[in-house]
Amino acid sequence: MSDNVISAIDPGIFRNVMGHYPTGVVVVTGRGDDGSVLAMVVGTFSSVSMDPPLVSFMPMKTSRTFEKMRACESLCINILGGEQEDVVLTIAQRWEDKLAGIDWFPSPSGDPVLADSVAWIDTRISNVVEAGDHWITLCEVRDLAVTNPVSPLIFFQGGYGSFVSTSLMARMDHEILPTIHAAHAARPQVEALATSVGCEVSVLTAVSRDEMAVVLSATAPGVDRDEGLAYRIPMVPPIGDTYVFDQDDETRERWLAKLRHADDDVRQVHRDRLDFVRRHGYLVSFLPDASSTAYEEMREATKSYERGRLTPSQEREICESIGKSAVDYRLREVRPDQTYDVGSVVLPIRDARGGYSMTLRLSQLPLGVNGSEVEAWISEARAVVEVLGR
Repeated sequence: MSDNVISAIDPGIFRNVMGHYPTGVVVVTGRGDDGSVLAMVVGTFSSVSMDPPLVSFMPMKTSRTFEKMRACESLCINILGGEQEDVVLTIAQRWEDKLAGIDWFPSPSGDPVLADSVAWIDTRISNVVEAGDHWITLCEVRDLAVTNPVSPLIFFQGGYGSFVSTSLMARMDHEILPTIHAAHAARPQVEALATSVGCEVSVLTAVSRDEMAVVLSATAPGVDRDEGLAYRIPMVPPIGDTYVFDQDDETRERWLAKLRHADDDVRQVHRDRLDFVRRHGYLVSFLPDASSTAYEEMREATKSYERGRLTPSQEREICESIGKSAVDYRLREVRPDQTYDVGSVVLPIRDARGGYSMTLRLSQLPLGVNGSEVEAWISEARAVVEVLGR
């Protein structure tokens, strides 16, 4: 009867239920008989015993890498940090030379310790037990150390993430505080711009590769303030183009990859915008028509994100809704004699170190304005950007 009950469990339901339990992510490394470097991503690592010190992990039976690892004299278990998702994806997608281009140094046993890993554990396999479609691998701990005490990478509901505070206030480190000080030093100019244009003007800063936050906001009389200090926004296309344009190719492609279900044409629109802002120093988006609620829908999505306490699947849904916004991000030539319904104007701010971590954004703009007025907005905004970048 027990076997019948087990076989009756639907695999999809099983996977969904188990997905509600977060697991840590490690990379197990070793050296083959021929001296080759072996590496395998594992989401089933666990501490087993303190006396004697034992740990375990459970690779799939189909793993060709583990088949080679069983013959290794030692293995090193790397506990990954929250910013190492790219490392995981790189290793998981390769069949050979999995650590090519990835920095590492040898553990006391000579196995690879990945740079920036939270911790490493040198081990030796003591027992392997068959368990359904996996192996339970019990390992003796020989040596271990914490090398980078940051939040670990976790796997939850089909996605990678980390333990991160939902408040910018908890992350005001030495890099973010100068940005806030610089923004507030330019408060008079930001407020004057909001009043002159009749809109909301916000200064945002990148707080990670995945998130921006408002460090200053001002509104014209009669315009409701949507975003206050520390308001968080997910960096998913189109959001973040004024930051990503100055990053390396890998970071730009990672940003574009967040458009999970977008076709090549949509991705190309955002690539074109990155090129445009690099050459011209600003970007404009347009509403489909004056009665469109597209921008309101995007603001509602960002508000849902700001409320925090989201599961990874909820966060992905919000990010996908932002990426599917009906706001028109295609590049247009703004003609002085034509009328436009502008959704937003954004400009990157070059800081004293030569980077572009800050953005000036104009939103809730007057509708039905001619191109010459849009050009005047951009000119006024450029003057404020110069002040912010001093």
